[in-house]
Amino acid sequence: MELNGYRIMWLFVFFDLPTKTKKDKRNASQFRGNLLKDGFSMMQYSVYIRHCASGESADVHEKRINRLVPALGKVSVLRITDKQFGMIINYLGKAKQDAFAAPTQLELF
Repeated sequence: MELNGYRIMWLFVFFDLPTKTKKDKRNASQFRGNLLKDGFSMMQYSVYIRHCASGESADVHEKRINRLVPALGKVSVLRITDKQFGMIINYLGKAKQDAFAAPTQLELF
């Protein structure tokens, strides 16, 4: 199978989970931990991203996320191609911040 920027996928997971009780906090923390174990990287506090070599690989991770969703809260998954990911623009404020460590886009020649 030939790699190209239209077959390679990126998954974005956006979530809003309750954190009012100790159980809610534990569930939210466990969900984030499970995303990290599954190869996702934190882009923002409730936005995680993962590179997938193909649509089929993205399918596997989407199904896994579905099984990990806590009983309360909202989780959304967005799938985009590597070409689309390459058009992302990130703006950082001028105040001193932690370095933005987004994964590098793959470049295919």
